[in-house]
Amino acid sequence: MQINIPNSLTWARIALIPLFVGVFYLPEQWLDPQEKNLAATLIFIVAAVTDWFDGYLARALNQTSAFGAFLDPVADKLMVAAALILLVQLARVDSIIAVVIIGREITISALREWMARIGESAGVAVAFVGKLKTAAQMTAIPLLLYDAPLWHVDVRLVGEILIYAAAALTLWSMGYYLHRAMPHLANEGSKARRPG
Repeated sequence: MQINIPNSLTWARIALIPLFVGVFYLPEQWLDPQEKNLAATLIFIVAAVTDWFDGYLARALNQTSAFGAFLDPVADKLMVAAALILLVQLARVDSIIAVVIIGREITISALREWMARIGESAGVAVAFVGKLKTAAQMTAIPLLLYDAPLWHVDVRLVGEILIYAAAALTLWSMGYYLHRAMPHLANEGSKARRPG
């Protein structure tokens, strides 16, 4: 395992997850509910910023690695899954939305791993619709975590609209990636049916 600045930032992002979740389990004598919301929002934003920063540093310092390419999306998905499960528990996100988003991440991660194994990873490279989904999701989550008016804006309503948009884009992007992979899936299926 290669230890460098980008990978260290990714590990730090993973280490933030227990802190992020644990904030909501602190006694109210330590933090009141809105302070917990604010703390969780700030932790999530720090994690999102380190996600951008470790990718930037990996390219700028020429410290890209196969391990870093594996670990970075794992850290992202763990943080997003933890946030969505918390938001379901806090009754700020419908469970079906969390199932759609987390289920898509698992499906596409498995698809990308399989496509890489057969040498066709370019077929499921990140597309514009996937970037849109990520932007909507990563904006919605901190708004829903904060859950209080900000500059006379109904933050929760904006977050709810964006998380539903993210779920719709999640399904769209999953369909897009599955469509791109379908010829390879069909080819593997036909190989499996061929007599030995």
